Amino acid sequence: MAEIERKVKVGDTAQDFTLKDQDSKEFKLSEHKGRRVLLSFHPLAWTPVCTQQMLSLEENYAVFESLRTMPLGLSVDPLPSKKAWADNIGIKKVPLLSDFWPHGEVAKLFDIFREKNGFSERANIVIDEKGEIALFKTYPVSQLPDINEIIEAIRKL
Repeated sequence: MAEIERKVKVGDTAQDFTLKDQDSKEFKLSEHKGRRVLLSFHPLAWTPVCTQQMLSLEENYAVFESLRTMPLGLSVDPLPSKKAWADNIGIKKVPLLSDFWPHGEVAKLFDIFREKNGFSERANIVIDEKGEIALFKTYPVSQLPDINEIIEAIRKL
């Protein structure tokens, strides 16, 4: 199957956004210039592949820190669900951002919102120190992203 042509590409400046995490802390992308940010989009909390994807971020948090990269999980789930899910699966370090309202707004900024399904593609997007998109990779919804592939790609930036 051919890769979908997207409006947002590697090299583009990432549009700024503000979302809250599972602890209701605000995250604003533009406040993190000078550091890399990994936006790890997952369709929905409480599903097996999404759980594995977020646990892989948590388990590799120290590696991301050593690479001056902040890993974030994003989905359209509301904050109470994100909080309960994070507590349930043991996410303590990785912020899980809620793109609930306006529904999927950040996923739409990155051109990965699936209107038909009401959630985002599964994707990993790395924003570099200058605020530009350095990596943009989508995956089949049923596929767990290879965390080592993402870490290696960040190492090469």
